[in-house]
Amino acid sequence: MKLGIGFSLSALRQFEMWDPAPLKRFQKLVAKPGAELIGVTPYHGTTLLFSLSDFIDLMHEMQDRLEERFGVRPQVTDTTEMMMASDIYRALHEAGFKGTFMDGRPWVMGWRSATYLYDSGLPLKILTRHFELSDDVGYRFSNQSWEGWPLLAEDYARWIDEAEGDFVCLAWDFETFGHHHNHGTGIFEFLRALPEQLDRRGIKSLLPSEAIEQFGDKSHEIPLPPFPVTWAGLSGSMDFFLGNSQQQAVFRLMTSAVNKARLTGNKELIDIALWLSQSDNLHWLQAVNASGSEADVSAYFTPVSWQSMGLNEMVWEHQCVYKNFIDALDDFA
Repeated sequence: MKLGIGFSLSALRQFEMWDPAPLKRFQKLVAKPGAELIGVTPYHGTTLLFSLSDFIDLMHEMQDRLEERFGVRPQVTDTTEMMMASDIYRALHEAGFKGTFMDGRPWVMGWRSATYLYDSGLPLKILTRHFELSDDVGYRFSNQSWEGWPLLAEDYARWIDEAEGDFVCLAWDFETFGHHHNHGTGIFEFLRALPEQLDRRGIKSLLPSEAIEQFGDKSHEIPLPPFPVTWAGLSGSMDFFLGNSQQQAVFRLMTSAVNKARLTGNKELIDIALWLSQSDNLHWLQAVNASGSEADVSAYFTPVSWQSMGLNEMVWEHQCVYKNFIDALDDFA
């Protein structure tokens, strides 16, 4: 088995501050030939939605820091929640990456299949995540009402084998294994059995950069929309992050915090503002008008200490964090 593993700088900083042991294990893993280090947007932030010049600078900083910690400079990158649009694609090309990821949602793919390599008119290649097969594991694995439950490694390998095209790109969150699906669901037994089942069918694993090298000469062009596609939510659109007035208000506060902090030139204040720009701070707010599986997902991103407040008070407290920070910046003008 081969895999790409992505790290945000915010995750690495937390490892270093609170629990260095996992970082050492990941460093050993990345050093192995079957693993590739994938770049991830610093802070899991939203700057790619409002300041592409900042975004490019942050992506270069991410490469520098990952190279320092892992001894490898990532050439393939992921973005926050796999957001991709025509301007984001151009920014990643300007940043010098050779490959990136996009969720293969039908409203972007059109008649195209996610099982091929793409570009959008520039050398930067796009690996399109097969969202149906990925979500079979990422979201549906422990859902006992799903017609595919229980999902066995043998069946999953067969589904991959039956997919037409050049390759299948699968992508999951780290928390898929042990958090979304805990130990009792059989998720770890599934993972242990999968390599053998793939091998039995002659399915070969590739690193992301290997897939780009192998299929790069015959990549297909795909037009990208100005509205970002994402792997989050049922529709894969920005409605998951900006679909209600509460999210839109916080997004405005995010941009104000980052821009105003930049004007101070104070690195510590800019750092705080970038932490506040994390997409999770928009993610949980989709619960305002969500139901079903999307409401369940939002619970992961809601501070436990807030859950007894009620929705209106939670939203108010959330906005006050930004307002207080923005007001405090006046002392550093």
